[in-house]
Amino acid sequence: MQVKNKQDFWSGVMFILVGIGFAFKATSYSMGTAARMGPGYFPFWLGAIMAFLGLVILLTAIRPKAIETVVEKFDFRILAIIVGAIVLFAFTLRPLGLILSLFLLVMISSQASHEQIWKVSAANAVFLTLLCWLSFVKGLGLVFPIWPAFLGFN
Repeated sequence: MQVKNKQDFWSGVMFILVGIGFAFKATSYSMGTAARMGPGYFPFWLGAIMAFLGLVILLTAIRPKAIETVVEKFDFRILAIIVGAIVLFAFTLRPLGLILSLFLLVMISSQASHEQIWKVSAANAVFLTLLCWLSFVKGLGLVFPIWPAFLGFN
């Protein structure tokens, strides 16, 4: 067996492991039935489908017709920027509110791109912040601090 497409091979392995992990953890919850789904039903089947898709991706990577690729050196700087932005969001959500902390999250995480343009990042941050506010606060009715508490808008 020769792995021709290393990117797809390792992506498939990742999907399989994450899918099996989700499916395994979901078995500790009540499954229910298709008509009356329990809390473990959706994560179990989502994990099973993810693992199956990972297997399909992995098998296509070892086909003789697969496009030959190599995996580039892993860039830990990108990982640190994205994880750092998420951690910063978690710590700033309560004091700064959803609008400012989400805007910061998108702007900081966009620095991980090699093709980052600040105007595009700002427009993306505005759009995603508005979309999240409409979806989660207005649509689902979730309670988040919207603006910083010291402004008194909440």
